[in-house]
Parts: sequence; C-alpha cells; structure tokens
Amino acid sequence: MQDYATRRRVMVDTQVRPSDVTKFPVIDALLSVPRERYVPPERREAAYVGENLPLAPGRVLLDPRTLAKMLDLLDLQPSEVALDVGCGLGYSAAVIARMVAAVVAVEEIAALAEDAEATLAAERVDNATVVAGPLVEGAAGHGPYDVILLQGGIEMLPPALEDQLRPGGRVAALFMDGPLGVVRIGLKGAGGLSWRDVFNAAAPVLPGFARKREFSL
Repeated sequence: MQDYATRRRVMVDTQVRPSDVTKFPVIDALLSVPRERYVPPERREAAYVGENLPLAPGRVLLDPRTLAKMLDLLDLQPSEVALDVGCGLGYSAAVIARMVAAVVAVEEIAALAEDAEATLAAERVDNATVVAGPLVEGAAGHGPYDVILLQGGIEMLPPALEDQLRPGGRVAALFMDGPLGVVRIGLKGAGGLSWRDVFNAAAPVLPGFARKREFSL
C-alpha cells in the first residue's frame, strides 16, 4: 500500500509552500484531500508530481502549485459559493469545498462528470454538486457565485460566466497566449471585470474558451 499521506505532505512542503502559498485553509485542504482518488487509476503513481496530469484528450488536472496559488490569491471565505469550471474527476471541487459553503462543479465530458460525482460522494464531500454540461455555459441555475475558478487554460472568458459572478466577486483564470500563460485574478465591479496578472503557468485551453480566429488574405 502506497503512503499517499506522506506524498501529500511532500507535495505541500516542496511545491506549494515555496510558492508563497501561506493561507492556512489552502494548506489544510491540500493536506486533507486525497489527490490520488481523483486521478485515473493508471496515473495514481504520478498523482503528486509537480506538473499537469492528463485526464482526457486536451484536459488536465492542474499542477498543485498552480491550483494552490489561485486559491491563495482568491482568499475564499466559509460563507461563499464557488463555481468550479472544468472539474475533471473532482479534485479541485473537493479542495474548494473545504473552504467555502458550497461549490458547483461543471464538467462536459460525461464519463469524467459521472466519476467526479461518484468519488465526491464516496469521499463524503457533501457541499459539492457536479453539473454535466458545456463548460462555457457554467451553471446559471445555481448562481450567482462569489468566486469562479477555471481548471485549464482560456483565451477569453465567455460573457455567460461573467454574468454568473456576483458584483464584488472574483474569478481566477489562466490566460494562454500560444505556449505561454499567465494567471489573472478578476474583480467584478460596476463596469465589469478588472484583471491583474499574478503569476505564470500553462495548461491546454479548455473547449470553447479559444478566441475565434480571424483569417485574412
């Protein structure tokens, strides 16, 4: 039997804490959620490596550093409701659920959504709901949200998701430009979202989140 608890501690001590992640709720959640349960069985040995982990074609579980820094910067509160877009097999939703009142996790690959729902239930994550459907549509029926996180790269944020963010709410998104990316935190004010760049990262662009290409002769 593998000592996954030790691997979790090593992940936090070598990948998360050195990346200026200091908030206790984030550290506690990462130490508490068994990451190995939320990856494909054949990839469990790689569950705690410091890189994106493939889940399906074009889809990954974000590396621990990237997710941890996003959560740290968002400063989640126990009374808040979060939207987790592209939850994959449910790991990010399980982590977020330890810090907020409720999390709605959206996944458009049916097999991933089913497995996420089953694993979250087995792990008794009672304040997380999985919604199967297009990522770009979010889950308006459960909103508005205090916080939105996107579990993959984007080139633009669809208006439907911005509309589901409560005034004063925050969003964390990894904007990709070719192979390079930067995580930005957006704050929703009266005039819409204002963004600030916070750190570099990279991940495949989520389906539906690429800019429409304009062709010219």
